[in-house]
Amino acid sequence: MNNLFRGLLAGYGAKKLGGGCFSTILVFVLLWVLLGQCGATYAPTEAEAARVESVSAAPTPPAAVPLTGVVPGGVALAAGD
Repeated sequence: MNNLFRGLLAGYGAKKLGGGCFSTILVFVLLWVLLGQCGATYAPTEAEAARVESVSAAPTPPAAVPLTGVVPGGVALAAGD
């Protein structure tokens, strides 16, 4: 989370929830830490890493082959015509 946005939210919440000087600072710090946990990413556990490594890629189908040939009138066709 962006630190500016995080600070604004924590400040607004501290203003609304805090009663005095000390409690406002305490609420601000608490909200700052809690908002810092939003969107935090953690390293995968061993079980998750093993599960990701065991998954194999699905086979891909072969690429399309361009059509070429001769039509009944004897005219040759090429791809893109």
